[in-house]
Amino acid sequence: MTYHVFHPQDRASGAMVVRLYPTGGRVRGFVRQLGSGDEDDTIFPGEEMEPDAAFTLARSHNDADAPILVELMPGAHWDPAWGRLET
Repeated sequence: MTYHVFHPQDRASGAMVVRLYPTGGRVRGFVRQLGSGDEDDTIFPGEEMEPDAAFTLARSHNDADAPILVELMPGAHWDPAWGRLET
């Protein structure tokens, strides 16, 4: 699966974003769907999870088959086992 780097200035309404961040020596993630205009983003399910589970959740909620975006927080590094990350 190919994923794309999330750029905050390119907020596409309805896009699914997987945020990956380090915690306790591991990378964890959560998923959100970008809101439109002044709508708040929707968080799924609101708790941290393993990256594989986050990507599965993002794919299952990606109604438009749009690219799934990845937000790597400082200290989180991409693992090629998750798929391909395009910038």
